[in-house]
Amino acid sequence: MSIFIDETTRVIVQGITGKHGLFHTKQMLKYGTKIVAGVTPDKGGQVIEGVPVFNTVAQAKEETGANASVIYVPARFAADAVYEAADAGVGTIVCITEGIPVLDMVKVKEYIRHMDVRLFGPNCPGLISPGKCKLGIMPASIHMPGRVGVVSRSGTLTYEAVNQLTLLGIGQSTAVGIGGDPVIGTGFIDVLDAFNRDADTDAVVMIGEIGGSSEEAAAEWIQHNCDKPVVAFIGGQSAPAGKRMGHAGAIISGGKGTAADKIAKLEACGVTVSRSPHTIGALMKKKLEEKNRLCADRP
Repeated sequence: MSIFIDETTRVIVQGITGKHGLFHTKQMLKYGTKIVAGVTPDKGGQVIEGVPVFNTVAQAKEETGANASVIYVPARFAADAVYEAADAGVGTIVCITEGIPVLDMVKVKEYIRHMDVRLFGPNCPGLISPGKCKLGIMPASIHMPGRVGVVSRSGTLTYEAVNQLTLLGIGQSTAVGIGGDPVIGTGFIDVLDAFNRDADTDAVVMIGEIGGSSEEAAAEWIQHNCDKPVVAFIGGQSAPAGKRMGHAGAIISGGKGTAADKIAKLEACGVTVSRSPHTIGALMKKKLEEKNRLCADRP
């Protein structure tokens, strides 16, 4: 099993005719993702890589029965692309685009708040359920089917953690990049809850970074609600205050949102924290071994 996407997911690529959209469409198709339609205004009627192109998401959904969309359009058009997918009734929307103005995303988030829509991103690498479906830009080769979930604000650190797990023979149920912008659709708690409910996920790797308070909120949620081991890592431990580091959301302001604060909160809530990105996999292996021993000792 996996969360959010699987081998039955039917995908629309918004921006399929663009450079990035086309490149990643080829990669997703090669992985086995069921891409059933592409959308680019005024390009309808074309067929790209065997995928029919439509002028609107509504047309694409009506013709193909798609239930997910991945967005590769320029930042100035990306908010409108999310609105269009939501209005068409697409249930899972993954926005890869970076550089979308924060105010645009505030309006998007409010617009979809009462709709039956789940948005991932923006400025995220997407999602992958190894061996089943890939929606985004993550390198497929490092992933392996298994029973550890991964949720992260950072694309690069996601790849590092996943690669460590795979090299240790630990597969992943789903890896979810939630994005590093200040305003995003789906947050840590949403994903942690889905992993906690998934019978085929045994443990979770959570990767956060400086800025904001989502990691602290997740720590409290884990303490009171999560039945599964969680290994966390916080990026930006040496970042200076007041300077944005990579992501728009990765900024320490007013002395809050520091790596030290986040690590302290996570540990106080019983979460195992890796102090180095290089030990994430080893710590997860240890937690799984401990869990297996406890299970074996039960009568």
